[in-house]
Amino acid sequence: MLEFRNIYKDSKVEESIKELYINAFPAAERMPYFILKRKAKKKGADFFGIYDDNQFVGLLYCVIYHDILFVFYLAIAPECRGQGYGSRVLKAVEEKFGRYRIVLNIEEVSENSPNYEQRLKRRAFYEKNGFFTLDYQIKEGDVVYDMMCFSAQGNGVLQTEYYKLMENYLGKVLYKIYRFISR
Repeated sequence: MLEFRNIYKDSKVEESIKELYINAFPAAERMPYFILKRKAKKKGADFFGIYDDNQFVGLLYCVIYHDILFVFYLAIAPECRGQGYGSRVLKAVEEKFGRYRIVLNIEEVSENSPNYEQRLKRRAFYEKNGFFTLDYQIKEGDVVYDMMCFSAQGNGVLQTEYYKLMENYLGKVLYKIYRFISR
């Protein structure tokens, strides 16, 4: 059974999380680590190391707003990829947070993308795990994302709800900067 260990409860968790975070996500898609950590200390965000029988297998960073859980970052450790951990983690997230509408974003699936096949596989992976594509995209910096959702009730997350979630998470000042950069 997978275990979610909070970053604030074990210093070894943080070492593993930080290394995977920096290596798994391109700089253009990473929020400064210190902001993630600081926000996770407050209510409304959680930063977890994911363990299977005391072996670090991945990280999960999520933001909660009303009945929405935003999976901000999810990564599986390189040595654990291709072993079904991604699906197991999503299943564990659904079990732990099933009362929420779960939303996440993936890089836009566009035929013009240099890694088009990889993006198609990523979308297919989430669809295989019960997620569906929402009818809007989000632009953050120079990156355009397709939005995906999992909901036991089958209802999605509106774009306005997503922006309210981000404003609540970031605070008014950071949110204004975020929206300005994302034009």
